[in-house]
Amino acid sequence: MTVGAQVKGCFSSIKSIEATLQLLIEKTKEQEQQKQFEQAMQIVAEVKKDLQQQVIKLTKEEPQYK
Repeated sequence: MTVGAQVKGCFSSIKSIEATLQLLIEKTKEQEQQKQFEQAMQIVAEVKKDLQQQVIKLTKEEPQYK
């Protein structure tokens, strides 16, 4: 598996985690738990942004990763 494929796979996993956290936020009734899920969501969003930049960079530098 190439580095590009691994980064794209990780990016897909992060998007899935983000969707799961969003569902948990919506279904959780306790405010404290919602707050914790929201904090985790912020961290995941930062990681997702960084990975997205890496995917773009790899795509530009390594055309075979498209």
